[in-house]
Amino acid sequence: MKPAGLATKQHFAQDPAAALEQLMESFGAIVMRTAYFYSGDRHLAEDISQETFLRAYRKWTSFRGDSSVKTWLTTIAINVCRDKMGVRMYTEQPTDPSRMEQGRTISVEEEALERMAKSEVLQHVLRLPLPYQEALYLYYYLELSTREIAEAVASPEGTVRNRLHRAREALAREMNKEDVQI
Repeated sequence: MKPAGLATKQHFAQDPAAALEQLMESFGAIVMRTAYFYSGDRHLAEDISQETFLRAYRKWTSFRGDSSVKTWLTTIAINVCRDKMGVRMYTEQPTDPSRMEQGRTISVEEEALERMAKSEVLQHVLRLPLPYQEALYLYYYLELSTREIAEAVASPEGTVRNRLHRAREALAREMNKEDVQI
């Protein structure tokens, strides 16, 4: 969901410092959830978020505005995740990124309870291959279009549509498989 009136660069301040404040306020939660989705670690996600906004600050004047600001920041966040972690995402399954509360430290006990309370759909999504997880997350959690996802992950739009189609089929199979076993 794009914030009202803040979809393009023209809606933000031209000064990088002022724009940074606006970016952090408008997209801080999205960047943090994306970093957490990729890393599975709250502290690493905070570092990734800071690095994302630092890069955005440095590149603000050279950002042409060819894509939405949300897509641009998501691309930076994904690249920072890949830089910090290599191609792999997380080794553990994180809690549902939409449940994270910005600025709140989660205790070990709360984290354990959150993991137990994870949504059933997310559990199934996390069993899928990494490209499918990524496509579903960007499309359904961040509500990016296939064109925006293609820009963010540097893949052709046809590849993104194919991954989404296959991911939906794989998710349906995964969910039906478990329903049969119960």
